[in-house]
Amino acid sequence: MSGLPILSLTIWVPIFAGFLVLFTGSDRNSPLARALALLGALAGLLVTLPLYTGFDTATSAMQFVELSPWIERFDVNYHLGVDGISMLFVILNSFITVIVVLAGWKVIESKVAQYDACFLIMSGLLNGIFTALDGMLFYVFFEASLIPLYLIIGIWGGPRRVYAAFKFFLFTLMGSLLFLVSLIYLYLESGSFAILDWHQMPLPMAAQQWIFLALLVAFAVKVPMWPVHTWLPDAHVEAPTGGSIVLAAIALKLGAYGFVRFSLPIAPDASHEFSGLILGLSLIAVVYIGFVALAQEDMKKLVAYSSIAHMGFVTLGFFLFSPLGMEGALVQMISHGFVAGAMFYCIGVMYDRVHSRQIADYGGVVNTMPKFAAFFMLFAMANAGLPATSGFVGEFMVIMASVRFSLLVGFVAASTLILGAAYTLWMYKRVIFGAVGNHHVAGLSDVSAREFLVLALLAFGTLGMGLYPQPFTEIMHSSVDELLRHVSVSKIQ
Repeated sequence: MSGLPILSLTIWVPIFAGFLVLFTGSDRNSPLARALALLGALAGLLVTLPLYTGFDTATSAMQFVELSPWIERFDVNYHLGVDGISMLFVILNSFITVIVVLAGWKVIESKVAQYDACFLIMSGLLNGIFTALDGMLFYVFFEASLIPLYLIIGIWGGPRRVYAAFKFFLFTLMGSLLFLVSLIYLYLESGSFAILDWHQMPLPMAAQQWIFLALLVAFAVKVPMWPVHTWLPDAHVEAPTGGSIVLAAIALKLGAYGFVRFSLPIAPDASHEFSGLILGLSLIAVVYIGFVALAQEDMKKLVAYSSIAHMGFVTLGFFLFSPLGMEGALVQMISHGFVAGAMFYCIGVMYDRVHSRQIADYGGVVNTMPKFAAFFMLFAMANAGLPATSGFVGEFMVIMASVRFSLLVGFVAASTLILGAAYTLWMYKRVIFGAVGNHHVAGLSDVSAREFLVLALLAFGTLGMGLYPQPFTEIMHSSVDELLRHVSVSKIQ
């Protein structure tokens, strides 16, 4: 396998499969489109497995590197590679793509080929983001990934889908323009678009400050951090179930990944200078957004706000500048992919039957859907950070790092365990427990074999990571240590 361009395969196999699905044409061929989409998603997942089996955890160097000239005049290269930080996200993204194709198997009835093709193409583009080592190549993938998600929300979304899709696109594009300006400045200073060269390049403090702030706007919108988070609840509420799963599980990770690949190593002095600002914004997201989630009556909107609070933990862990905080934040990103994706899928399962996301329209679901209620309980507990679930591991590591940094910061960060339990279990109690709420709930049927399979796969990830996180954390050690070495060394000229 060593001679194969593994990273190119992770990008182009799902993209090629997506265009193949598109060629199936109209909905008369929807069974063929679904079958091809599932085969393409499985193939995309299979080609990522050598990344894990062949990964050397003893080194922080980029692995599976591919380098070819692309635009030679500007020294732009097709340069790919993964380290212990990015490799797990490639596998997670490819796994979630399989989940999304299965999730929409019976639900999507119109434009089936186009729907599945959007997810497959987006999967390849997202893998391109996580593997790109050339700044311009990263930017191309970064921007191109907006298009499929924009279409998914705008075509297959709810009644206000056009508004939500436009707001999502406008917010993210605004940040991306500042990102592009930063890339051009770094190219003019270094004469190269190689991201690893930028990590070594000295910069005056003023330049670091401007670059950090520009990148902060670009990545904060993607995370999203408070106060540029308002597009996310609208996007989640209007997106189809598959769109919400990918948005929560993968797309929100792009901003956080941008911090560790660009902001921290390129502008380390500015990162330290502005760390107080980031810690403050992160704690606001953890506490304030937790209270906002507690007041929601729409299940999707509640989980969307929950995602913002959990991603606040990620940015908090990054800017504590400790190995425990950094690794905890990365573990939290992976865990959130499983848990948030599962929560949105559970809401989608109920919505497909009742066509309502309002908590008040349910009650007593356990009486008619006991298997579903058991799965939903597991994911709700993971969302609240219950020990032995993946939701606990990352939060515990970040809280430990926070307490070492400051007892006050640690105390405020730990409050998310109370708030998370409050809004998640309050929703679960009203929806699942009690007497049957109405005739809609009385007529519900329990999960089908396909739905059971999707829930079981997500449960396996949630419990597996919670009970045995070492396979995830040992991959990160060397890369995190190298990143923190970059951040600890001043680059002021």
